[in-house]
Amino acid sequence: MSSSEIAIRPVRNRRDLDAFLKVPFWLHQNEPHWVPPLFFERREFLNRRKNPWFRHADAELFLAERDGRAVGRISAQIDYRWDEYQGGNDGMFGFFESVDDPAVAQGLVDAAREWLRGHGRERMLGPMDFTTNDECGLLVDGFDETPVVLMNWHPPYYRELLESGVGLEKEIDTQMWRLRMGELHEGDEFHPFIMQAARDCEHKHQVKLRNMKRSNLAAEVARFMDVYNSAWSSNWGFVPVTDEEIKFYAKNLKPVLDEDWAMIAELDGEVVGAALSLPDINQFLPKLGGRLLPLGWLRFLVGRKREIDRVRVFALGVKPEYQHLGVAAALYVRHTEMCSPDGIMTGITGWILESNEPMNRAMEGMGGTVIQRYRIYSTAL
Repeated sequence: MSSSEIAIRPVRNRRDLDAFLKVPFWLHQNEPHWVPPLFFERREFLNRRKNPWFRHADAELFLAERDGRAVGRISAQIDYRWDEYQGGNDGMFGFFESVDDPAVAQGLVDAAREWLRGHGRERMLGPMDFTTNDECGLLVDGFDETPVVLMNWHPPYYRELLESGVGLEKEIDTQMWRLRMGELHEGDEFHPFIMQAARDCEHKHQVKLRNMKRSNLAAEVARFMDVYNSAWSSNWGFVPVTDEEIKFYAKNLKPVLDEDWAMIAELDGEVVGAALSLPDINQFLPKLGGRLLPLGWLRFLVGRKREIDRVRVFALGVKPEYQHLGVAAALYVRHTEMCSPDGIMTGITGWILESNEPMNRAMEGMGGTVIQRYRIYSTAL
């Protein structure tokens, strides 16, 4: 093999996994908008014994190497719950990273294709790391924005590699909206209809809003996920999370969860809606360089309140049978009420499908602006 040839091989041991995890660290180290993930969290996420996603799924991780150095990576995965809830015979790819070389990108995508074909799949979708409940989509617009927590940043050339180089086709785009937060009044930033619906929700329909209790986080996250699984059930690509996954997510979210930004809506004691917004620790993570030890935790705890001035509205939803009561509007408005004491000036939505007209119009009604677009691709196998 000449020094210029590319080798694509599966991850087989701890050393390989370290190389897989480190690819974006050296590849994007000089990019001001890339945020290094926490190394230990990514290692745990990819651990088959610890991540309950693997109870109903399978995956293979691949490295691209040149001259003994990892120059790219990709995953290929099958989620049998996707088959159950979305139908078809699809496989996915994710964790895509590559140097600006069409041959590397082609080799990685071909490896994912072949693995999926070998497992009887007929179509490949992605990127998803591993599901639509995790980081997903390739950034195709908004490269000068630093992504919020639980979103990825990709260089512009990735789009060229996957579209013109590899020949993947657009399946669907998602959008991230920026909302200016702060004290709002009728006729100011929100459309008057939203303000009226919020008032009617609490006063006319007697829906009660409260904050989640950190002391009982597992139960509160379970209540939230019950709403999540119901409210998003008809969305493209949605697969309900299992009880084991709920516990896994709760454990990972606990260090960043702020009770002020975790909200439950109840009617006659039943949870009918919920909103979970996360302080955007991506504003602080670059200072940790992917590591919390030896002093990372201290830096995080000292700096999170002082340096974070935006939140990610991770998810806001209402059970379908209660969506006519204005619960979503009430949750929107409650967000503005939490801003002043916490010093939050900006809210970034979780991704919203470009085809979700009601949600996109609601964002417009709140004075929002689309700041980033992510693309999910598909190709026949």
